[in-house]
Formats: sequence, structure tokens, C-alpha cells
Amino acid sequence: MVLENVKAYWGAYAVANGLDRNVPPAWMFGDGSQEMGDRLGSLVVQGIKTGTCAAHCVFELENEPIPEVNTYEIVLDGSNEPLAIIKYTKIELVKMNEVTHDFARSEGEGDLSYEYWYTGHKKFFTWELAQYGRAFTDDLLLVCQTFEVMDIYRERGSL
Repeated sequence: MVLENVKAYWGAYAVANGLDRNVPPAWMFGDGSQEMGDRLGSLVVQGIKTGTCAAHCVFELENEPIPEVNTYEIVLDGSNEPLAIIKYTKIELVKMNEVTHDFARSEGEGDLSYEYWYTGHKKFFTWELAQYGRAFTDDLLLVCQTFEVMDIYRERGSL
């Protein structure tokens, strides 16, 4: 179910930019906790976070399509309120142990090092995959998504 504020936000953006009014996926980063959703969403709004990744097998398990270049999505904060509209600029399938330092940095977390990224993502994917009865491996196939922030909700005033 799409929240009314998300529909209104996308509707205003779509009309202003001549886009389809069908609301794209809206979601928060992280493990579903308010703290992580707020922290990672804030990095997007600040322009620090321009990349994210997900386990390819989770897309398959949840029967979700893999994002495509030039598609839009709405980033939510930890309270499921809209934060920003993003557009994907690059989508790659990459094994966890082959992610580049540049991509790790684009995730915007911690000290921006590959080591910080790897440690944090290993912990996250170990937790996430356990929800599906799967185990983490170093060669876990990831969907690496690079994006551009197209609009920030708070800059639009009250919708």
C-alpha cells in the first residue's frame, strides 16, 4: 500500500517533470529499523550516499524485479516518510568479494573505506540471508546500484 504523502510527492514531481504518474517503489535503506533508515537516508539527502547494493538472491526469493538504469524510486526515512527521489544511473551484478573500493565509498558509510564497507555489509547480509535460511559467502552475488538524487522532499515545501 502506497502512503498518501508518497503518492502526493511523486505526483507533484511527475507533473513538474513530465513523467508517468504511476508511483515508483518507495522504501527505506537498511534492516527496517528507524535508526538505520534515518541514518542512511540522511546520507542520501546530504549527497554522501550515491550507491547501494542488495543480495541478488533476495530479489529472486521475494520475486522482485532488479532495478534498471533510468528508473526512479522514492527513498523513505525511518518513519516511512519520503526523503528523496532517486534515479538509477548504473546497475551491475558483482560478487561481494569483487566490489570495487570506489563502489564501497559510494555507499557513504563510516570512514568510506572498503574495509568498513565489507565488515558492515558482511554483518548485514549474514543477518538478512539467515531470514531466508541461507548462509553468507564471500562470493555472494550483489546487485550494485548507483543513483543520482533527483529531488529532496523537504525542499519541495509542504505537499
